[in-house]
Order: sequence, then structure tokens, then C-alpha cells
Amino acid sequence: MAIDWSKLFKKYRGFWIALKDDEKSVVASGKTAKEAWEKARKKGYTKPILTQMPEKLITYIGKTE
Repeated sequence: MAIDWSKLFKKYRGFWIALKDDEKSVVASGKTAKEAWEKARKKGYTKPILTQMPEKLITYIGKTE
């Protein structure tokens, strides 16, 4: 099932975010992956999911080979 990250994109555009296992709850953010990771660890999340929100959204339709 697809997860709508449009609200996360608006709030965290260009930032690294650390997510809970549900893949939609942000526990920490930072300008670098290390910063987001360390903030999440300080909050007690030992294995957060890290991802970077893009600067802009680009629609892609098609396939890659």
C-alpha cells in the first residue's frame, strides 16, 4: 500500500528525516543523515528509518531499463 508523504514533503523539504516503523511518523529531522539519526537515538529510537525528502517533487511515468 502506498504511503502519502506529501505533508512530510511540505514540512521537511530537503531535510533528512528519521521515521518510526510505520514509515509515516517522524521522530527526528536534520540537515544531515547523521544529525537526524543522532536525534532519533537520543529519543530512544534505536533503529529509525532514514530518508531524505527531496528539494522538489518530480513526476515520473514509465519504466527504467
